[in-house]
Amino acid sequence: MRKPYVILIGSASGIGKTTVAAEVAKSLGIKHLLETDFIREIVRGIIGSEYAPALHKSSFDAYTALRNPQNYDDKKSLINAGFVEHSSFVIPAVEKVISRAISDFDDVIIEGVHLIPGLVNIEKFKKHASIYFFVLEADEENHKNRFVKRAMQIHRGGKQLEYFSENRIIHDFLIDKAIDNGVKVITTENIDGTAKKMLTHITETCTQIMLKNSVDELGDIVDIIVNKHNGIIEEVTYTVPSFREPLVRKVNASEPKKAQRFIESLENNDKIKTDFEYLYKLSNNIRGNKICAQNKQTLDEIIAELDKKGYVYRG
Repeated sequence: MRKPYVILIGSASGIGKTTVAAEVAKSLGIKHLLETDFIREIVRGIIGSEYAPALHKSSFDAYTALRNPQNYDDKKSLINAGFVEHSSFVIPAVEKVISRAISDFDDVIIEGVHLIPGLVNIEKFKKHASIYFFVLEADEENHKNRFVKRAMQIHRGGKQLEYFSENRIIHDFLIDKAIDNGVKVITTENIDGTAKKMLTHITETCTQIMLKNSVDELGDIVDIIVNKHNGIIEEVTYTVPSFREPLVRKVNASEPKKAQRFIESLENNDKIKTDFEYLYKLSNNIRGNKICAQNKQTLDEIIAELDKKGYVYRG
């Protein structure tokens, strides 16, 4: 019997986490989907504003309730301190929800801005649940467009639109905390693609496949796996003559923009390209690739497209 899923999705306001979470819940058949905003409202009913003034503000303006603003070097530090203070009242209740879901053997998805990597203690749940923690990111232009759209949808345009810069600071803070704590950062370009990337990490339908291609053809392979099918290239294995063990390189290529920057570095940097060409030559342009997708059907589609283009090596 598998462990229950506990999926945490954090991001600043306006990134799209609510829509993404709903799509992931639908795909996995998970009925329990909670927003930390609702949990926060319950906590507010228990703890009054005189005891926790930051809790009774929004995440992006909680800094205005801090009692010691003069102790912070700049506004960015002040905003982040207010955000942490605000979230610290919500996180214990989030952990109680997780404990209850596990004890009832229920899958649960929790999404919200309050899920700060390093503050949510996921380690104590790993023995009894399959924990997946994601933080969503977006470039500033996309974030602003989504932020404005969301503010209008929930009829909070006046207040929320004034605080985009604060929300952007929180966005960067969450990304930094995710990197520091080994939490997966997912770039959100569209809802469907973001959900598929997350499902790929959750379900981990993987296979080992041998590919034969030149360095110049690598961009096409990355495009098929990562861009078209939202798959992941987890690792690459090179069998080199005179080496007793193969060379294994962890790649974890899953983000289209990062993969594109790597391909561009090959095209624009002669030394990097020469080094890769030398390694490819030693391995006769043949490598083992561990690739993963959101389900077996998608994995089969990736392999079929690679095979059609002649990249699959059958020895």
